[in-house]
Amino acid sequence: MNILAELKRRNVFRVGIAYAVAAWLILQLTEVLSELLELQADVGKIVIILLLVGFPIALFFAWAFELTPEGVKREKDVDRSESITPQTGKKLNNAILGLLALALAYFIWESRFADRQPKEATPASAGAPAAALEESVVEAIPQEPARLTVDEKSVAVLPFTHRSPDPNDIYFTDGVHDDLLTQLAKIGDLKVISRTSVLEYRDTTKNLRQIGEELGVANIMEGAVQRSGDRVRINVQLIDADTDEHLWAETYDRNLTAENLFDIQSEISRAIAGALKSTLTDEELASTQEIPT
Repeated sequence: MNILAELKRRNVFRVGIAYAVAAWLILQLTEVLSELLELQADVGKIVIILLLVGFPIALFFAWAFELTPEGVKREKDVDRSESITPQTGKKLNNAILGLLALALAYFIWESRFADRQPKEATPASAGAPAAALEESVVEAIPQEPARLTVDEKSVAVLPFTHRSPDPNDIYFTDGVHDDLLTQLAKIGDLKVISRTSVLEYRDTTKNLRQIGEELGVANIMEGAVQRSGDRVRINVQLIDADTDEHLWAETYDRNLTAENLFDIQSEISRAIAGALKSTLTDEELASTQEIPT
């Protein structure tokens, strides 16, 4: 027995096509009714599951049973000479054409008329212009720019002030400033602004808060160097750039030699790191105590 010919004779293909088109129309009807009646989303899922389960059942009945003038009988109990499957097939063809016509009509309605239905103004949409106006008014009000978050352990060391009568000592003052920047840069827990960036603030009239905002630092270090013969005095102070409050200050008054100058610089570096609550590793602490040749 040719299975394909037998499936065609028993109208299994026609039943499958008719079922598929009818199932699609039922899904579209379910979607429309769900919107109109505000049904739960689970209703659509239940309909899909029922249609999927019913598809193989419909094919099984088309294969195993046959519609006769006396009613539904098992296919094996029907004499081939008395079978009316050709007439049933014509009825199924008409049913399929009718279902396809309904599907085509739905396509035309959805594509040309469904999107053009007038939408009634809802309270939310009616209040939209007012909400938009309120939002535009809020945006028109100038907002104070938010202050950028800066690292609490960031510091800018401004050029030291030269207070010695000998103008040649300004080179000594710049050397102290440069060496101190180098020592602080060795401390990995500190964010130190470069020498090039801070040099433009030599003899500046800007306040510390403005300098802190421009450099993006939380702390500013100021210093002054005064030298007289073999004596040197270095005044250093650490200031909170936001509040202009002194966090730490110290005066170093020493006899100047080649060795203790670098000791003083290392001592200042460690004191600033402690004021900023930095954590020094053994390697970083040792690097601040090295004396250059």
